[in-house]
Amino acid sequence: MKFSSLDLSPEIQQAIRACGYREMTAVQEQAIPLGCLGKDILANAQTGTGKTAAFALPILQQLVDRPQDTKSASPRALILTPTRELAEQLANAIRAYAQFLPVSVTAAYGGVKLGGQTAKLKAGVDILIATPGRLLEHMTLCNVNLASTEFVVLDEADRMVDMGFIADVQEILRHTAKKRQTSLFSATLSPAMRDFANRVLNQHEEVRVTKLNAAADTVEHVMYAVEERRKIELFMNLLEEYNWFQVLVFTSTKLQADRLLVELQKSRVEAGVCHGDKSQGTRRRALADFKSAKLQVLIATDVAARGLDIQGLDYVVNYNLPYLPEDYVHRIGRTGRAGSSGNAISLVSREEERTLDRIERLIGSSIKRIYRKGFEVSDRGRLAKRISASTRPGLGNKATKTQIKRGKS
Repeated sequence: MKFSSLDLSPEIQQAIRACGYREMTAVQEQAIPLGCLGKDILANAQTGTGKTAAFALPILQQLVDRPQDTKSASPRALILTPTRELAEQLANAIRAYAQFLPVSVTAAYGGVKLGGQTAKLKAGVDILIATPGRLLEHMTLCNVNLASTEFVVLDEADRMVDMGFIADVQEILRHTAKKRQTSLFSATLSPAMRDFANRVLNQHEEVRVTKLNAAADTVEHVMYAVEERRKIELFMNLLEEYNWFQVLVFTSTKLQADRLLVELQKSRVEAGVCHGDKSQGTRRRALADFKSAKLQVLIATDVAARGLDIQGLDYVVNYNLPYLPEDYVHRIGRTGRAGSSGNAISLVSREEERTLDRIERLIGSSIKRIYRKGFEVSDRGRLAKRISASTRPGLGNKATKTQIKRGKS
């Protein structure tokens, strides 16, 4: 279905064309008409499916239908998101959609000084994108008033639940207009997520465009058995042999990320790191350098696992498996986006066997085991047997060592 078939204003249609959009994705096809009708929405869609346009375009259309003067510190629409990077990315995307409209879009997030954000809020804002913690700071300082906020979107809502933002989000919602339209977009729908949705949504419509907690079909999954202490060595070995380029690596801790960065730099591999101890400016530069191919490897903790749109990313490596199986889906959602193929590669120690089992149950398929000569793992019990069994033809997912394509030179 084409965007041109939608009853959107000429200015919005012009912006859609300028962005290069023609055909709608499944989530856009379902959510945009409902949003334009003012319905509350619970949308279950994995990353890379076009969620931003799915919730932003209906808001813009309703701002066009019911125009008001832009007011100081009083946004009409609020989009809450869990991380700084995602807030910045959403703001840029929505500005592009609103480029031919008299609509002001501002982002507020931590890691930078309050002053610049305060000035933008007081100058007037129609759509505010914010992380919960920073928004509460602005509310406490009376820099923003949500009493006139009639549209609310909770993006990556499951991540906000996981990160403990429920109380903050509920406090923020308490200050918005009583009669508001609320949309909740989530990659996973756990019982806790559904309970939260039932509390904040009103007679909502449900949109589901993917199997619950599923990984994209375009991603091929493999895992290498390795002792924890030899993960850096194995990663360097694989990186050199396959000449992977633009590799996004997830670690479980900031310390692991920093250690891996040091080893890569020793080997003259262009690499950067993105985690919570780094300033927003440093994180922004690392991401920009990675996107522009100045960096071969970007190392990140789960702060970067949601919403980052990196075009043409072939490889995501789990240096450690995430504590929550759902986060595996979020991490590997950086590759295999919008129909492109991608590779999810995990380095799995004996201590992570149970987590691996939970991930496989969650995604509903077995992950191909690869045995790497020189990195033998002794006494692995059940996992060792499964690794041996998976080397026989016809078992596991279709990716094998020889099938992981070489990166760009």
